[in-house]
Order: sequence, then C-alpha cells, then structure tokens
Amino acid sequence: MSEAEDRAAIHRLVLEYCRAVDRGDDAGVRAVYAPDGVDHHTGFSGPADDYVAWLRERIAVFDGTMHLVGNHLAELNGDHAVAETYGTAVHWGSPHDDPARNFTSGFRYLDHLRRDPEGWRIVERFAVREWTRSDAGRIVAPEGPGPRGSRGPGDPLHALRARILPPGA
Repeated sequence: MSEAEDRAAIHRLVLEYCRAVDRGDDAGVRAVYAPDGVDHHTGFSGPADDYVAWLRERIAVFDGTMHLVGNHLAELNGDHAVAETYGTAVHWGSPHDDPARNFTSGFRYLDHLRRDPEGWRIVERFAVREWTRSDAGRIVAPEGPGPRGSRGPGDPLHALRARILPPGA
C-alpha cells in the first residue's frame, strides 16, 4: 500500500466508526478496533468490547446522533500511525427541551492505529471533548414527506446498500 492509500484507509476507518455509531451498528463499531483495542471516552476508559457495550447503553437514550468529521491528519510510522480527527457530534432525544438529550459537542479523536492483517485498526483512542452546547428546545423533528433516518435495519442506507452493492459488501 502506498502512503496515500494508507492515509485514505485510516480516514475511511474513522468515517466507518462514525457511521456505525450513528446507525446503532455495534459490530461496525467493534470492527474498527484492533482485538486488543482500548477506548478513552468521556465517562469510559477500557477495552473496546466493554466500550461497545457501554456505548450501546449510552446512546439508547437518544433518538439519534450525527457525527460530522472535519480536519483529519494521519502520521505514519511503518505499521503504526497517529491520527488526529476534528469533529462535531449532534445528539437529540425526547423530550426536546432536555439538555442531557439535546446537545452538540466539538471533539477530537486522537488515535494510535496499527496495520493488522485485516487492515488498519485502532489500538488506542482518546475522544477529547473540546466543548459542548445545549440544544434543548432548539431541535425539532423533520416535517413533511420524505425519508427519515433511524438506527437499525429501517434506515434508508440499508435498503440502498442492499439494492446497489453485492451481498456481504
């Protein structure tokens, strides 16, 4: 793999993590971590398997989340890399005026990654929260006809992927 391909693979891994969290895909979240992976999040620090279980309980209180990735820089050193990714995470839930269920945070993911036989995986992640803003009473449900996002198999992404991509992709 070229350096550009390694950087692209690492960036894609970060995007896959965000999509898996937002779609409630536990297996997808776990897949971005190395078997010995560790995560340090606000309120959690430990092995990736425990993190996935903790995350499942934590995000269950939200109607939805949306992780938006911005600046991303990966520094390579053979089969290891350090990546810093800036992002914004929007969280919404009911009741809409509850600040604990309706907020936006600015964060950085600081990742130690390793190239394993399966590809690049996170060995250790520090999710650094930079700021949080209450959105209580500011987020409203979408109006009118059209597709709606959801966690699980009812999300429009799954139907689109099943129609376009080969099975198991």
